[in-house]
Amino acid sequence: MLNTPRRLAFFLPNTFTALNMACGFFSIILGWKGDFYPASMLLLLGAIFDSVDGRVARMTHTQSAFGEQFDSISDVVTFGVAPAFLVYNKFFFDMGRIGLITSFIFLLCGALRLARFNANIDKVSSDFFQGLPIPSGALALVGLTLFTLEYPDTMELSPFIFVVYVLFFAFLMISNIPFNSFKKSDWVRSHKKRVLFIIFLVMILTFVKEQIMIGLIINTYVFASLLYFVKNRGVLQDMFEWKSEDDEDGGEIQNDQR
Repeated sequence: MLNTPRRLAFFLPNTFTALNMACGFFSIILGWKGDFYPASMLLLLGAIFDSVDGRVARMTHTQSAFGEQFDSISDVVTFGVAPAFLVYNKFFFDMGRIGLITSFIFLLCGALRLARFNANIDKVSSDFFQGLPIPSGALALVGLTLFTLEYPDTMELSPFIFVVYVLFFAFLMISNIPFNSFKKSDWVRSHKKRVLFIIFLVMILTFVKEQIMIGLIINTYVFASLLYFVKNRGVLQDMFEWKSEDDEDGGEIQNDQR
């Protein structure tokens, strides 16, 4: 049997995952009531918990298949169901079927993104994400919601602009466009002080004006990644193409026959 400290070590990362799911659940409740600001901020808090649980698991050497699956299920709730429900209530409630379908497509693409991530977890390089990570997609919707709360006149725009915005980020999640994870970035390693200063500056600005900064950060990251992909398309466009297991088995059979 595991001793008590070891049991607590396994319990700790799953606690952060549970808190992540709790943020998504309570965000749904608040969004249903029309309290869009706290509903949005809970999703931001959920993203923070989501970024912590994996790091805690690695630090305590308690990674497990159970933790990975639990994390994915929590992410579907917090970054799939909750933001889809948020934008439906905020932007699409009066649009009928179009609003329902748009919200569902975001949820569906988020779930597909997580399923693909789990299936390819041993294949994808840690340098890049295959498609936009689902927390980033959710925060893009959070940023849009907060921006319209800060500037209510934007709600007078055509609702189809919001439809296009949501679908754009939905399809980015299931795309094969590489998004830099910065985990092994040479520039980050060689400019640690500068990067630390930028992080602190962004954190301060976000604390002061979160209604603008959250959406600005996510959109800057997305469009910078798209520009990088376009400029380096020849090198990056095939990085997520692998041989299927059937192809590999077939190749082995042919080699045996030869």
